[in-house]
Amino acid sequence: MSSNDTLGDVGNLDGRSILVTGGTGSFGQKFIETVLARYRPRRLVIYSRDELKQYEMQQRFDPQEHDCLRYFIGDVRDIERIKLALRGIDTVVHTAALKQVPAAEYNPSECIHTNVLGAENLVMACIGSDVKQLIALSTDKAANPINLYGASKLASDKIFVAGNQLSGQNGARFSCVRYGNVVGSRGSVVPLFQRLAAEGVDEIPITDAEMTRFWITLQQGVDFVLNCLTTMRGGEIFVPKISSMRITDLAEALAPGVKHKIIGIRPGEKLHEVMITEDDSRSTLEFDTHYVIEPYFRAPSEDTLPEGASTVPRGFRYSSESNSDWLAGEQLREMIEQSAAT
Repeated sequence: MSSNDTLGDVGNLDGRSILVTGGTGSFGQKFIETVLARYRPRRLVIYSRDELKQYEMQQRFDPQEHDCLRYFIGDVRDIERIKLALRGIDTVVHTAALKQVPAAEYNPSECIHTNVLGAENLVMACIGSDVKQLIALSTDKAANPINLYGASKLASDKIFVAGNQLSGQNGARFSCVRYGNVVGSRGSVVPLFQRLAAEGVDEIPITDAEMTRFWITLQQGVDFVLNCLTTMRGGEIFVPKISSMRITDLAEALAPGVKHKIIGIRPGEKLHEVMITEDDSRSTLEFDTHYVIEPYFRAPSEDTLPEGASTVPRGFRYSSESNSDWLAGEQLREMIEQSAAT
């Protein structure tokens, strides 16, 4: 998928009351910006625990200029606070998480409390309210995880999928979106390489010369989530078709001609990322722009496939090193420029 591609048609959020957990993060801010530009929601609530980030975000998105905006300080660890925030909400976008792999390895209980118990709190709070749908951001690291962050997000995904069984036939619907590294997000290797190149360093640190990753822009991620909100039935894990890139090509694109220094893989880090495993392939559907891993309680059947869907071959695996779509250096630079301009 090229940097100019969209990820499907986006539905109408006019009149909806939407809450975004972790709304002051990179994705949350781009989501808020996009919704304000395209729709007229009744309420748009930014839920996060960092008062400084909320203050800074209010300088960009002033609630006096956008009367639908609400800033709500709270933590997904606090179920009573979540219940208060969900009053009158019909749609939830869950982005709050501890995301740094090394930090999770060294602070496991903090990761579990936010990513796993926070997910459980949200499911229970949504079931006890009038929320109609929740879509949660997952990660490629949740597929066959080898680090705690990935394992915590796998557990989170399982909690949201199972939430559909707990909420009953007419209750809240829960689904997940799984994608790879985001160009321009906080913690990405892209700004690190850019800073080192600007400083004129003699060497760029590379963990492993064979390493590959999936890449997506923030806007592509937001558009994909918006599209999934309109098509979700509950229990799906949506996976966009996106590009891969070798870490060495990434370094060369951002710091051309600079020598690479191999420093070794960090604790909990993978050589390649997987978004759909061979075991997941048995319940995976393919569409033009994305895949859908159907929930265990709604196994896909050739007789009841959604329009535009086909089953993937048994043993299919969607991974960054075997992807058919690869980014060239110029394409990555275009993605970075577009991300910086929006």
